[in-house]
Amino acid sequence: MNSYLGILTFAFHVLLVSGSSRNLPILSFDEGYSHLFGNDNLMVLKDGKSVHISLDERTGSGFVSQDIYLHGFFSASIKLPADYTAGVVVAFYMSNGDVFEKNHDEIDFEFLGNIRGKNWRIQTNIYGNGSTNVGREERYGLWFDPSEDFHQYSILWTEDQIVFYVDSVPIRQIKRTEAMGGDFPSKPMSLYATIWDGSDWATNGGRYRVNYKYAPYIAEFSEFVLHGCAVDPLDQFKCEAAPTSDSIPSNITHEQQMKMESFRNKHMQYSYCYDRSRYKVPPSECVINAKEAERLKGFDPVTFGGVHHRGKRHHRTRSIQAKASSI
Repeated sequence: MNSYLGILTFAFHVLLVSGSSRNLPILSFDEGYSHLFGNDNLMVLKDGKSVHISLDERTGSGFVSQDIYLHGFFSASIKLPADYTAGVVVAFYMSNGDVFEKNHDEIDFEFLGNIRGKNWRIQTNIYGNGSTNVGREERYGLWFDPSEDFHQYSILWTEDQIVFYVDSVPIRQIKRTEAMGGDFPSKPMSLYATIWDGSDWATNGGRYRVNYKYAPYIAEFSEFVLHGCAVDPLDQFKCEAAPTSDSIPSNITHEQQMKMESFRNKHMQYSYCYDRSRYKVPPSECVINAKEAERLKGFDPVTFGGVHHRGKRHHRTRSIQAKASSI
């Protein structure tokens, strides 16, 4: 295992320098994924490399990777539903909640729909070892309309860090700290994609719900990359197939760091690290950036300024089962 980790650490460096999965193999749907739920609301296109998942009055839908992974680089190009999408949630995420029900890990991209004229938002989040009592959400706007065309969304997960990318631009980096302990995802996970009804919370705290007169809501996926340490389900910490040495990254370059800071300065709308209504003292892994703090305080002085207010605190827990059963 130690020799594998050494190879993997070296391998992760190369892709991060390029900041892209362009050199990684793109799988057909059937090579990497299986139908999860939703019956005919999941449709594989004739090319075999693209899939549509949809939400209507009957059900949502989703798919799951055939393998489980301990670290790697995972990516898909996604085109989101257009028009009125309030309450609709499209998720592209890693989880092991089906195996570790009480202490699961999770790494999330969640796309939160909106009313007509308002843009989709992205939410990222992680859980480690069932740490759902501490939400680590961040929420962002985008510099493009994600319903007009395909854009690439990627997750890098190593032993020491997690990086979220949009079109090869890193938007969030979470470094493992000693104080986090088991709160950093560390057990093998599957990769999922789902579309479901999040009316109770997804748009303005549930104020705007899914309106099924606009259904079906269709999310399109293509360019699947599943490149990591595939593990044996019976021996979940032993790799069956390790990534090649010229494919996966390990650190963010100076240029990428600048791009990430620019994105966060322009587009970040929420970060748990600055939410003084939830945490009087930021969680241990938070690195407070004075500019981020000041900008978010101006954006929402109640949440980020610690002003007392009445109402429910922003808090949510869930599992894979909750995603499917809430549809």
